[in-house]
Amino acid sequence: MKKLSGAEIFIESLSREQVELVFGYPGGAVLPIFEEFRKSKIKFVMPYHEQVAIHAAGGYARSTGKAGVCVATSGPGGTNLVTGLATANMDSIPIVAFTGQVPMSAIGTDAFQEADIRGVTAPITKHNYLVKDINDLAQTIKEAFYIAQTGRPGPVLIDMPKDILMQTAEFEYPDKVYLPGYNPTKKGHGLQIKKAAEAINTAKNPVIYAGGGVINSNGSQELRELANKSGIPVTTTMMGLGSFDSTSPLSLGMLGLHGTTQANKAIHNADLIIAVGARFDNRVTGKIDKFAPNAKIIHIDIDPAEIGKRLYIDIPIVGDVKFVLEELNKKINENEHPEWLQQINEWRDLHHQKAYQPKKGKLTHRQVMEEIYNISPTNTIITAEVGQHQMWAAHYYKYTEARSFISSGGLGTMGFGFPAAIGAQLGNPDKKVVAIAGDGSFMMNMQDMATIAKQNLPVNIVIFNNKQLGMIRQLQEVYQDKNYFSTCLRKDVSCPPDCSAGGENCPEEMIPDFVKLAEAFSNFNAIRIEKVEDIRPAIEEAINSPKPYLLDFIMEEEETMFPMVVDGDSLDEMLLHKEEIK
Repeated sequence: MKKLSGAEIFIESLSREQVELVFGYPGGAVLPIFEEFRKSKIKFVMPYHEQVAIHAAGGYARSTGKAGVCVATSGPGGTNLVTGLATANMDSIPIVAFTGQVPMSAIGTDAFQEADIRGVTAPITKHNYLVKDINDLAQTIKEAFYIAQTGRPGPVLIDMPKDILMQTAEFEYPDKVYLPGYNPTKKGHGLQIKKAAEAINTAKNPVIYAGGGVINSNGSQELRELANKSGIPVTTTMMGLGSFDSTSPLSLGMLGLHGTTQANKAIHNADLIIAVGARFDNRVTGKIDKFAPNAKIIHIDIDPAEIGKRLYIDIPIVGDVKFVLEELNKKINENEHPEWLQQINEWRDLHHQKAYQPKKGKLTHRQVMEEIYNISPTNTIITAEVGQHQMWAAHYYKYTEARSFISSGGLGTMGFGFPAAIGAQLGNPDKKVVAIAGDGSFMMNMQDMATIAKQNLPVNIVIFNNKQLGMIRQLQEVYQDKNYFSTCLRKDVSCPPDCSAGGENCPEEMIPDFVKLAEAFSNFNAIRIEKVEDIRPAIEEAINSPKPYLLDFIMEEEETMFPMVVDGDSLDEMLLHKEEIK
């Protein structure tokens, strides 16, 4: 058997895992790997920051269902992956991250660019490894991909000392993985599924609450069959958007902190909740002891640790969502709930009545998102940063397919959405990718417009430019009696010391000028939009362009994201308009 170097084993192992694309950044500890990448057929993409590399791998994983792969060097290279690992871990996204490490003999000596990346990342990965023997490298890589993609998905990190990459050993890639103690349950318990079916068949006011686990399990079709057969309305978490067709009459939209009126009121007044691949996050439930006070709860999840973690579950079912729903759908009856749906439609009308009315001549997020939806191809992928624009993107674009909405859910990572668009576009070259960003979050990683230009990716970047950290400004408005501080993004040399609120008296200069910035990169088109009548033509031009395109929308500065559930309130006590702020 031919001997290979550790770096050669690394590349050959990726090939055996059918990895086609790797994101990463070079450095001294991983130089042997990059020599092998040079010879390899695996596509390597180098962004301009390691954090972008792992966020792009996350966007690739979320949009394709395959594991995202990234590589960084030791020390700061590895620590720059931390936020991306935590982002993926919170949202259950399969990523395999590789870091270089100082040679084995130097570990623990505070050598140049040494960091205990395994210790740093232990709480934010599904599992991690330090390879101490070259003979273990191939087996470790096989295990890492298996762990990342099975059960509840998540990120796995492998730390590889430089001398291991340079040593040689016989290469044999294992066919299977056997990990005692790690045996995720796929099929749900038959008796529990029968109990769930009986509860569904007799419920009067049921609601399906679907999360990102539906998408991770590729169970969207089974979810739609459950809803359509039983006549039960569906609300989704932000991570679950696209798992159910949001144009369906049974769709309630998103629930929770900024959920729709109809979703939150339906959950509050339900007699049965079928939670599918969701984890009862605090931003979904509101005050936990006020959540769904009259409902029996069915919870389907592949991770037994999530069931009963925050509230009592009447019918727990541990198993893969797709497999459990396949069995459940065989046992439920054809049904309709006309009176319940009529009540829900009344709440839906209330939601629209309370819609924000813009100031004359000002642009609103809703106008822009609805036009993007009207103009974009049906298989468009939307990525979103974190903030008010993220919520508007969740509400006003209609998601009909799984893996069509990508954003940081659990960790709420500013700077994720734009890099995720890079990974999504590279993973889906036949689809349109639109990156929705606020001016604050976009500046976190805007340097990687260079990556889009270099790769000639036809990504559309939509910046909602309100010169504010809009969500923080809104929280200060609600919780701090409008005492604004450190939220204004305009040039503030002429502002009074206590002013950070924006408004008509702020100076007109902006930092930066995003249009000029985009034009500094070759192959980039950009335009600023300030008038309502220019929204549609600008979006049409960008969507139809084969080049990267940045759209800088100058927005209504004081627009707020409602409905909103205030801390300590139930979903039924949401504020529907800013005038209701106490």
